[in-house]
Amino acid sequence: MTEIRTPRLLLRRWSDDDLVPLSEITSDPDVMRWIGDGSALDLDGTAEAIELWEEEWDDEGFGVFAVELLASGELIGAVGLSAADDLPETRHQVQIVWRLARPFWGQGYASEAAQATLEFALQDRGLDRVVAVNRVGNEESANVIRKLGMAHDGDATDPATGAPVTLHSIDLTEYAG
Repeated sequence: MTEIRTPRLLLRRWSDDDLVPLSEITSDPDVMRWIGDGSALDLDGTAEAIELWEEEWDDEGFGVFAVELLASGELIGAVGLSAADDLPETRHQVQIVWRLARPFWGQGYASEAAQATLEFALQDRGLDRVVAVNRVGNEESANVIRKLGMAHDGDATDPATGAPVTLHSIDLTEYAG
């Protein structure tokens, strides 16, 4: 079972016990505002997301981690890697993604988990490049992307939503760890 420990977090695969706590996170409109079409997810939608993430783990050897606080074991969100096939500009690439419960925003948890995930992608899984797609206006995620050292690659429009997005990337030769 793949696990990563950071100073404050445990990134791990999903368990059945994670469905309800993650559903509480994904049902929050503020959390989901910048994800997909911005719709909150119900319990079934959250279960489908976990199922897709676990399938990606099985098929690709990477996926989205459950993120919990080491101190309490509380699930605070999801951070990880996913196929970036939603946009023509990123098709056949791997993107880094995150969503955290609102009480854990602004404390560096997203950056801490994303940094560990990026290191996992480039050093453990041998990926040459990781991309990030950020909806224009999502300054919190833009800050995480900057902290990861990702370069701005351009702008695009999400064909599913019509939303403007910025494209970012980092490759193994640029990664400082």
